[in-house]
Amino acid sequence: MNFTFPDPRNSLTTESYTHIIFQTLELKNKGNFMENSKKNIGRMDQFMRLTKMTQFQKHSPHHLTSPSRSLHLSATTVFDYSDEFPFQRNHALHSVSSMILMNRRKLMPIFPSSLMKLWNKWEIRVLVLLSLFLQILLIFLGSRRKYTSRKWVGVIIWVAYLSADWIATISIGILMNQEEDCEEKSPPTNFVIMAFWAPFLLVHLGGPDTITAYSLEDNELWLRHFLGLLTQFGGAFYVFLKSWNGEALNFLAIPIFFIGLIKYGERTWVLRSASSSHFRDAMLPRPDPGPNYAKIMDGYSLKKAEGYNVSLCRGIETSQLVNHSPPAAINSIAPDAAILQAAFYFFNNFKRLFADLILSFQDRQDSQSFFQSTSWEQVFMVIETELGFMYDVLYTKSAVVYSRFGSLLRCISLSFTISVLIAFSSIDRNRYSTTDVIITYWLLAGGIVIEIYAIAVLLSSDWTELWLSKHKNPVLNLLYRTLFSRRICFQVPYLLPGKSRWSDSMAQHNLISICLKDKPARCSGIQEILGIYEALQAYQCKISKVSPDLKRSIFKILREKSMGASDIEACKRICSQRGDNVLERMNCMQKLGWSVKVEFDQSVLLWHIATDLCYYTDLNKNPNSVESSNCKSSKVLSDYMMYLLVMCPFMLPNGIGKIRYQDSCAEAVEFFQERNYITSRSEACSTLLQVSTEILPLEVKGDRCKSVIFDACRLAKCLQSLETEEQWQCEQKWEMMSNVWVEMLSHGAGQCQWNHHAKQLAQGGELLTHVWLLMAHFGITEHFQISQGHARVRLVVT
Repeated sequence: MNFTFPDPRNSLTTESYTHIIFQTLELKNKGNFMENSKKNIGRMDQFMRLTKMTQFQKHSPHHLTSPSRSLHLSATTVFDYSDEFPFQRNHALHSVSSMILMNRRKLMPIFPSSLMKLWNKWEIRVLVLLSLFLQILLIFLGSRRKYTSRKWVGVIIWVAYLSADWIATISIGILMNQEEDCEEKSPPTNFVIMAFWAPFLLVHLGGPDTITAYSLEDNELWLRHFLGLLTQFGGAFYVFLKSWNGEALNFLAIPIFFIGLIKYGERTWVLRSASSSHFRDAMLPRPDPGPNYAKIMDGYSLKKAEGYNVSLCRGIETSQLVNHSPPAAINSIAPDAAILQAAFYFFNNFKRLFADLILSFQDRQDSQSFFQSTSWEQVFMVIETELGFMYDVLYTKSAVVYSRFGSLLRCISLSFTISVLIAFSSIDRNRYSTTDVIITYWLLAGGIVIEIYAIAVLLSSDWTELWLSKHKNPVLNLLYRTLFSRRICFQVPYLLPGKSRWSDSMAQHNLISICLKDKPARCSGIQEILGIYEALQAYQCKISKVSPDLKRSIFKILREKSMGASDIEACKRICSQRGDNVLERMNCMQKLGWSVKVEFDQSVLLWHIATDLCYYTDLNKNPNSVESSNCKSSKVLSDYMMYLLVMCPFMLPNGIGKIRYQDSCAEAVEFFQERNYITSRSEACSTLLQVSTEILPLEVKGDRCKSVIFDACRLAKCLQSLETEEQWQCEQKWEMMSNVWVEMLSHGAGQCQWNHHAKQLAQGGELLTHVWLLMAHFGITEHFQISQGHARVRLVVT
């Protein structure tokens, strides 16, 4: 018997084998499967031998051709070239064997049929309940990341934020493909009640009021969310039409659809408003052509041509004489009414910094006059309130919620959900599965809880207190005091977001401490391969509260600097200072100036290690000497700046800080490993200071290695010599070091881009961001590009 195979001279592709494989599988149904398969594999072997012959003939001068598109084989038409082409037979046999095994696997499913039936029955039910749970989790935790720096909170919110949309979308897709398990024209009852869940999934896709974007990049994807709104609404509406049979449950889905459109539409609009381009365009002023230069010069030229003596008399911009100040609070029901008024007033002007827009001299004058005459406690409260407003605008639905229209939509959503719950309780539910009825009750009750909680958050927010401070209404005051005060609401601790507006903390990272921990063999290979080593390091960083003494010191130094910020050039000069100004004022430039004239990241590393060395040296000599506020401020700022350099390098000026840090750690670890007796940071610091630095490390080691360990030892010895050679007091030395660190902090804050500051608002906030905004309010920023305003000139003809 002859078999027909594709001619290998015309086609040597995978399709050539498919014919044989299908013949093999067809023989399975003819009785002896294994015997027939072996026979067909033998025929496959014949085909492969012919293929080898064909390839041999293509390289032969007597190449044979055939017009036929197929070839009839028999047992005598065999040419064996297995020595030249040994791989093709194995490949063919492997292909046939694989197909046979795949065909066998169809008879052995991975999961038992009973388990698959159970999952098919509960699949949509589990996903719908999980979607509801994620919405409750997001609305409870969404706003808490504004004032907490705990990493585990961020991870939970991140997982819930990404999973919520994914699960809701999959659930709608499953409902669209839901099979009707009856042959009647009308849909089955279980599908009708499941289709009633589709608009709830649309509501879930709209997200809670407390979080619309997890990061700034989510705002840029607003167009994708708009497309999702169209497609997911279309899918949910398709399910609704597919389940329509005129029952009462079909009509109850209509209000929920309306709520879903409101929620999803709000989210898309808020994301669009917070995207960088639209946020910037919304604050651009009207085009200003300025005074008519051409008209003035035409008049000047005309009078000069007529023989007159013409000169220009310059006037003063009238707006220079206006001095604005934040409005006073009308209603004092809110505990921080004056702070809220001032914060909102400056927020409307200085939010342009988050769009990289310029400020005018009028903004600088108003801000300087207020902040220079206000106490440091109130100043930092205004700053944190401003940044709280900024967080709400960028990451929540505040642009919609805290408006009359948004309040109306909240009331509509709540009233519609309650009405549907009442109506659902009154219809005949015996036709539906008890499980599905319970799930429907859960969806309705969960929707009501989410709406009530959203209203409670709204009424207990700074935006509501700001509105109350502008309006005096006894009824609203009574309602606020009795129902929606943060201290009274539900009498349950931690139910509503806390009073804090940011974490009020600084992460700490210490180089010597890390190197001592790394002295034993560390198991970081797998972490580095997975790319999570740095992330785990960030989780291990200690957190230190920002002390009032540190805030007072920052305020004092920046206020002194603001006195000299009279014009743009002065602002640029002040912003470029990173410790050199302090050293010049303290007459230390000759001895210590080299440490601040290098690149900024190198300067931070030098002063960080030197601060540690001085700290433990003084601690060993006199433990009471390190209890001063200046010493503590220097220590926490040193570790904080090192944290920024290692974990958040994007917030500091560009440089090779990571390379210098790694090389310094490598040298320190090698140094400590050679001295096994070192077990504490105190011993490590004292041992490092014992190394002679009479010759510069650069001259001994060259410049390939970027380590600064022993350069920092030189700096620490110079700092300690201020007490022995210059007769300084220990407190005086620490005061100078503290001022240097504050100046470095302010320099780093001024060089950080606005989008990086905005990014950190969603992670509990950074002290660097607060210093950046405080500098802007003091007029110490390069964003003040308008120094005079329009020139008012007139022609004087004599």
